[in-house]
Amino acid sequence: MGSESNAAENQVHLLHINPADNVAIAVLPLEAGYQATFDGSRVTVREDVNLGAKIALVDIGFGQKVIKFGEPIGSASTDIEAGEYVHTHNLQSDYIPTASH
Repeated sequence: MGSESNAAENQVHLLHINPADNVAIAVLPLEAGYQATFDGSRVTVREDVNLGAKIALVDIGFGQKVIKFGEPIGSASTDIEAGEYVHTHNLQSDYIPTASH
């Protein structure tokens, strides 16, 4: 039982692809409040997310670049807290027009 518990604690929950990235990818569905691990660090997931979702690893201020694969994929359209789901509701493309809400 103890080894199963240790295995669960040591499981990687987020894939942090490049050291410059300020987001990581969920490698399994995660529930709000879960302490997700990546690269020996942890971040508290702020809302339920599905496999493949982008999660902020650090606070990202309005207008700051969101970095994935070591490259900017857009800019934060609002302040994003560490652990928050990052998608079109808080990320604006710098390359293609984004529909307004």
